[in-house]
Amino acid sequence: MIKCAFLSQGRSQVLKILRGKGVPAVVTCRQSSSHHESDEAFDARWETYFQRPSLDGWELRRGMNNLYGYDLVPEPKIIIAALKACRRLDDFAMSVRILEMVREKAAGDKEIISFINNQLKGTLDELGISTPEELSLN
Repeated sequence: MIKCAFLSQGRSQVLKILRGKGVPAVVTCRQSSSHHESDEAFDARWETYFQRPSLDGWELRRGMNNLYGYDLVPEPKIIIAALKACRRLDDFAMSVRILEMVREKAAGDKEIISFINNQLKGTLDELGISTPEELSLN
C-alpha cells in the first residue's frame, strides 16, 4: 500500500515522510511477481475465456477491457473468439468496438491492421460483421 501511495515521490522524500510517521527507514516492497506467462499460454487463456458458453455481456466487456489494458495487439485467434462470443450474445455493437480496439492498439500501423484484417476476413464474412471502415466509422 505504501508503494502505491509514494511511487511518484523521490526516495528521500518518501523516507522523510515515513520517519515522521514512526515507520522504520527500511521499507521493502514487492515490485513484481515471479510468474511469467508464455505467449502461447496467454493466448490460450484469453481464447478459452471468450469461448466459455456461460460468458455474458458484462463478462465480455470486462474481458475486452482487461485485454485492452495490456501493451499488445491481441492475436487473431483471441479476436476471433471474442467476435464469436459477440455473435452468441447477439451484440453487433460490441463486435464493432472490438475491431475499433484492435485498430487503436495497432497505433495506425497499416501492416498490423492489414495482417489482422486478412486473418479475420473469413470469420467476419461467416458472422456477417462489417469492419469500421466498411461502416465509414474512420
